[in-house]
Amino acid sequence: MSARSRWWVVLPTALAALTTGLCAPVAAQTAPPPHTAVLDGARLQETKARLDRGDPQLRRAVQALTVRADKWLDQGPWTVVDKPRPAPGGDVHDYLSQAPYWWPSQAPTADNPWGCPYVQRDGERNPEVDSGTDRQDVEKTFDSAYDLSLAWYYTGEKRYARKAGQVLRTWFLDPATRMNPHLDHAQFIPCKYDGRAIGIIDFSQSYTSVLDALALLDTGAPGWSRKDRTKMREWNTDFLGWLKDSDFGKQEAAATNNHGTFYDMLLAGLACATGDKALARRTVLDARGKRIAPQIAADGSQPQELTRTRSWHYSTFDLVAYTRLAAIGRHVGVDLWAYRGPDGQSLFKAVDYLLPAATAAAAWPHPELEFLRYAATDVVHAAADAGDTRARRAVPLLEAPPGGDLWALRPAAEQLDSIAG
Repeated sequence: MSARSRWWVVLPTALAALTTGLCAPVAAQTAPPPHTAVLDGARLQETKARLDRGDPQLRRAVQALTVRADKWLDQGPWTVVDKPRPAPGGDVHDYLSQAPYWWPSQAPTADNPWGCPYVQRDGERNPEVDSGTDRQDVEKTFDSAYDLSLAWYYTGEKRYARKAGQVLRTWFLDPATRMNPHLDHAQFIPCKYDGRAIGIIDFSQSYTSVLDALALLDTGAPGWSRKDRTKMREWNTDFLGWLKDSDFGKQEAAATNNHGTFYDMLLAGLACATGDKALARRTVLDARGKRIAPQIAADGSQPQELTRTRSWHYSTFDLVAYTRLAAIGRHVGVDLWAYRGPDGQSLFKAVDYLLPAATAAAAWPHPELEFLRYAATDVVHAAADAGDTRARRAVPLLEAPPGGDLWALRPAAEQLDSIAG
């Protein structure tokens, strides 16, 4: 076949890649890999091929994944409109969450039903945040969409795709139940703030998983239509606009701890998902001098995270954002792992700083209210995949998180411990 006569084979693939707007490279094959924002679509495709050939290790991992996915089949869908009271603005479609580490200082009374004023107790989660707001429901929406989409991709079981589509349509698209694309009322503090910029982390810590779930469904999932794809892209475009231009977005962009890192990750991920590859690339490039150099010390520690009462959690948590941002960078031609700051700061050093505690070779030498060793498992995997020799040696010594180590199926770090905020 001549090069000229092959145009009808190559053109559909190229057009599909152009219309998705995501950050994976174009593949010259009939069935291109998923155009994911964080996950490596080509690697997912290779993993699926190995699974189809009967790889026993991958089959065990898929069994663990489907156990997670099966639990979602009879749950949800969830929506922002069914909370007991609307957000302070009065619109039931506005997302609402409450600051997790703020507590009432007075006993509630008829005149002071909240028990105001609220006071901060860092690292101690107020159970109020899990009732009366959208926080738990949005986490279930994100987690279920990711698990179900992955389960469909690897097994072909239609029930997983259909459930994922139902969950996503209910939260984001259906007019009666959809969320407005902003976070004006995230992490409010009763009697103090109607919303706060740092509430953006409710989404930034895990919304890129939804972007990857959408990319998986876009490969041809049953029950996920072209209209769904178009409307979801419109929602993401509106949300990206709010994230870039709102006062809250600008404040979070200026944060100098994990909030800033996660903001960059969300911004770059949304830019990939909506076709703004230049913004994604610029965000990853800027993270070198704006984030890594000032936030990571020469020894690999993260000084601002070490001041927290949950220093282990926040050190691993920040690296979830960094390693996912590095994965986005791979799609836009930036190797964030290769960056070295003026004092030798790097992502490799930051991960290596965790290895003694992650492998149980030594105790974590900083304050931590509840040390969970497996919180570091994914970020060590990420460093090992990026070429860190010490991390590679550490992988067999890691503690598997609850539900099993699923890195082989979804090689992108997740927050593995439960605390959030």
